[in-house]
Amino acid sequence: MKKQVYASLLLLSLGASACTVAEVQRTMGDVLAGTATGSPVTSSEVAMGLKQALEIGIKSGAGQASQTDGYYKNSLIRIPFPEDVQRVENTLRKVGLGSEVDKFILTLNRGAEDAAKSAVPIFLSAIKQMTIADAWAILRGDKDAATQYLKRTTSQQLYTAFSPVMVQSLEKTNATRYYANIVGEYNKIPLVQKANPDLKDYATRKAIDGLFTLVAQEEANIRENPVARTTELLRRVFSRQSPS
Repeated sequence: MKKQVYASLLLLSLGASACTVAEVQRTMGDVLAGTATGSPVTSSEVAMGLKQALEIGIKSGAGQASQTDGYYKNSLIRIPFPEDVQRVENTLRKVGLGSEVDKFILTLNRGAEDAAKSAVPIFLSAIKQMTIADAWAILRGDKDAATQYLKRTTSQQLYTAFSPVMVQSLEKTNATRYYANIVGEYNKIPLVQKANPDLKDYATRKAIDGLFTLVAQEEANIRENPVARTTELLRRVFSRQSPS
């Protein structure tokens, strides 16, 4: 038990700041000598704190994404015309169909915004699987380590669960119909390489990537900004990461 306490104090004291070997040794020395300040944070509290940080980040990130223009007017996550059929967009703009392309991009992002409303329970369910060992690894990692853990361990599950929601949202916002019409018009142009009108996979992956981007921002904010630590548990856990 003492070894866990020592490890907790050391890792939480170092946290996100870059430390030299000498600084690490001094910190360990302080812990062993009993001079580290504050009451010890247990392994369970660390895991709970990280889960709480992710929950807050997910709710905030998904909340931003699900608002009108949450994707469309956010340059970090705005979903563009599919890259593998970029020639469709370029050619259609050249032949005077730019307004149809713009309408499709808007509805595509509206579909993602609508689908984001259903993402929170999927993410929260995945967080429950995080172990104490995972928590320690995350504390040693980068400022988005918790988000990367979530992305690494749940992406396929999220895709499976999110895909039908995204498809429904695309149909609801008419993005699927607009895209099929656009690709249909493009495929009528003589001598062009025919494009595939299937939109589901691209839209689903881009929408999920956008959510992860926002969650990573929230995680970094909680790690770096004391004001963002809105609960006592977050303050106890993440204050140990802040440089003295």
